[in-house]
Amino acid sequence: MDPLSVSASIIAVLQLSSDVFKYVIGAAGAAKERRRLRTEIIACESVLLQLQDVTDDADGGETDWNEKMVSLRGPNTPLSRLTAALEAVKVKLEPKKRLDMALSALKWPFDEQEVNNLISVIEREKSILQLALTSDCRVLMRKIKQASTENGKLLADVIERMKAKSTRDEMQFAEFTSLLGGIRTTQDGMEADVRYLRKDRAISDWQNVLDWFSPTDYASQQSDFVKRRQDGTGQWLLDSSEFKAWLKADSRTLFCPGIPGAGKTILASIVVNYLTMCFGDDDDVGVAYLYCNFQRQDEQTPDGLVSNLLKQLAEEQRHSVADKVRFLYDKYRSKGMRPSLDEISRCLQLVATTYTRVFIVVDALDECQTANGCRSKFLSEVFSLQAICPVSVFATSRFIPEIVERFRGSTSLEIRASKEDVEGYVQGRLKLLPAFVQQNQRLQEEIKNGIAEAADGMFLLAQIYLHSLDDKPTPKAIRNALGHFQKQAPGCSEDQKVEVLSHAYDQTMKRINGQRPGLKKFAKQILLWVTCAKRPLTTTELRHALAVEMGETALDPENLPQIEDVVSVCAGLVIVDEESAIARLVHYTAQEYFERTWTNWFPDAHRVLAVACATYLSFAVFRNGNCQTDIELEERLALNPLYSYASHNWGHHARNLLELPQEVVNFLDYPNNVQGSSQALMAVKRYSWHAHYSQEVPTRVIGLHLASYFGVPTAIERILGRGYPVDWKDSYNQTPLTYAARGGHESAIRFLLANNNAFVD
Repeated sequence: MDPLSVSASIIAVLQLSSDVFKYVIGAAGAAKERRRLRTEIIACESVLLQLQDVTDDADGGETDWNEKMVSLRGPNTPLSRLTAALEAVKVKLEPKKRLDMALSALKWPFDEQEVNNLISVIEREKSILQLALTSDCRVLMRKIKQASTENGKLLADVIERMKAKSTRDEMQFAEFTSLLGGIRTTQDGMEADVRYLRKDRAISDWQNVLDWFSPTDYASQQSDFVKRRQDGTGQWLLDSSEFKAWLKADSRTLFCPGIPGAGKTILASIVVNYLTMCFGDDDDVGVAYLYCNFQRQDEQTPDGLVSNLLKQLAEEQRHSVADKVRFLYDKYRSKGMRPSLDEISRCLQLVATTYTRVFIVVDALDECQTANGCRSKFLSEVFSLQAICPVSVFATSRFIPEIVERFRGSTSLEIRASKEDVEGYVQGRLKLLPAFVQQNQRLQEEIKNGIAEAADGMFLLAQIYLHSLDDKPTPKAIRNALGHFQKQAPGCSEDQKVEVLSHAYDQTMKRINGQRPGLKKFAKQILLWVTCAKRPLTTTELRHALAVEMGETALDPENLPQIEDVVSVCAGLVIVDEESAIARLVHYTAQEYFERTWTNWFPDAHRVLAVACATYLSFAVFRNGNCQTDIELEERLALNPLYSYASHNWGHHARNLLELPQEVVNFLDYPNNVQGSSQALMAVKRYSWHAHYSQEVPTRVIGLHLASYFGVPTAIERILGRGYPVDWKDSYNQTPLTYAARGGHESAIRFLLANNNAFVD
């Protein structure tokens, strides 16, 4: 057996143990038992990392070491049994839906005896793995042979007990049955039933390469969009002559512009779903898709978007061009650099030519950033690819003149919510209205027809109108509201439709302001975070953000709001994407509305966010400074969900404040808290088996470094005024000036240079 495959097995077990570790710390209850199991997993990972390091450093001619490594992998060996044990724990702990993880912590499913048994299994295999580091090959192989029967029986008993307790969960029952089958037929190959060792090393490697090109995964968004549609929605598009002609011919473009809120994104997801169903089993047809998002403009650069297309089309590992893709990876990854847009595009062209047909769907081009010609460059790359390869492009956008001009000469079909689609949407949600509506068939028809007519082709408007009816106490109140909708019915022009939509947002905010004081304050706090955060927040991050209390040194779990309450109090303006567990505004137009009006609703937004982030980073739990291992850092991030966001963004919120909040001053004065925050800011796990990445960051970082990194002049001035040297060096000999220059913060650079002791590195 190739020692390289043993190395791959160790990497796979490390990844599996990392997954299990996250589930263990994310569970609720039985703190003592979770801590014991967590400690055992950490100890086991330490041994695995040592084995991996020695294996990576070993000379291919070291026969004794190679033989030892080969003896660890195979049927009924330490690695296969350890994998089965961890896989069993994962089966019990892994949430079946991502939203399960977002809404509440998973209840701890093991009793004390089960934990004892699991620890015993892991401890036995760990002791054998330690022998590989300290004993010769004969001693190791003798120990493996002696332990084979007893350890295998113990493992089978542990999984049998789990299986017996999982009879109500058919999926868990089946997975445990599979694991047991593997253990009881180990002579035939136990690893065949274990997920991570079943995968070929080359496939795992290939996925890591693709993820390096682009970590963004649009599949979760696609799944969420498809789930939100009503059956039959968008059939008019699929049945249209324009779509059928586009589907039939090679290298054609179908441009589908539409007014704001017309349902362009849902229709784009319907097209992706249709293409996947039609060509999913055809290896000669490639399908790739992108969802542009105004909140992700920083990552949706031309390089990032083209890289993602490359990732999706190369997913099936096109062997004829795999070397070309891997060449770019090998050339730049080790240097910490990225390939140029031209190199990525040429590689994409090579991959695309291996297909007989390629479909590319791009949604919301109007939300793609325009800075530095980003959108224009991206479209140029797509059209260049289309000129060389059989690529069919489907794109949606608002009626933006610049975008419309780029698609001049292409087939165009306006996206507009059909009356039937809107009626179907309303019909599917009537059950959410008060009980008296359910008992009045005539009123239901009035609601369905009234909203469909008033929405006039705008899905979003129908959604807002429907949500506004849920607090109406009588049929008359509902009919009055429907009459108001009719009076506000949008005109023909896009400007008139946007004006009506803006009025609908005004009315929604009026409803929020009309709530009881506590709910009104809570809703505005939520909207402040969702609107003004520098990136989309997960539901867990948002809950922690809302729970921060000024002046406190710890987060009180009893102050964590439920995500259901977060959504309901915002009157339909905030929704949760189930697959990604992201809390966001209902639509891009809502973001635009708040960008125009946010000073009316929350004028001190960035001060509030800067104070909340600084308060969180100052918590006593972080006063130990840097984490000493990767596991410790990952545990810190998992147990403190807002820590990463706060570390990456406190300075962005504080940068333009005229007066520095005292909470920010306090944070920058806590050296250990500053050091811990800088580790969370700078530590990057570049690939799944990247060991010790948390220690590849500078130490001796002080508040002046971070203030310079973010370019916060008021903080720099405050710190220097207290006697800190301007040329303080971190462990990498980097001064605050280095940090400011790296971020391109001119005002901070000038301020630092103006001090007598400043010097250019």
